[in-house]
Amino acid sequence: MLKSLVLTTFVASGAMATAAFAEGDAAAGESVFNRCKSCHGIVDGDEVIVRGGRTGPNLFGVIGRTAGTVEGFRYGDAIVAAGEAGLVWTEETIAAYTADPSGYLRDFLDDASVRGKMTFKLRAGGEDVAAYLASLSPEMEHDDDDDDGDS
Repeated sequence: MLKSLVLTTFVASGAMATAAFAEGDAAAGESVFNRCKSCHGIVDGDEVIVRGGRTGPNLFGVIGRTAGTVEGFRYGDAIVAAGEAGLVWTEETIAAYTADPSGYLRDFLDDASVRGKMTFKLRAGGEDVAAYLASLSPEMEHDDDDDDGDS
């Protein structure tokens, strides 16, 4: 229990400091994403933004999405459980997850036996990839022609 409390405190304090950590470079992330596209594509309807493999889910619109919920994709039990427990993808969670997917899920679910299906670890550039994915998310798009001053 104490370990869980310490971990929760550490994660919570780290989450407060992640704003600076997650300040990724979308242009650099586009380049780093080349390492991801062997498993993941980015497709918006009929528009293929990045042609990729099908081992991983489509990452278009991933920011703001509950983990493990792309329709028609067969996820592992751990990522589905994380989504059911409230994991929603943000730039910060993507950067942390890509560094060590199984480790991230173990911490998130507080279960040392958890193993995710994604075995690739992105040792550097996770915050850049997250910024790149955020730049492609519908929530991040805005209407620059809006002259009403509410932007």
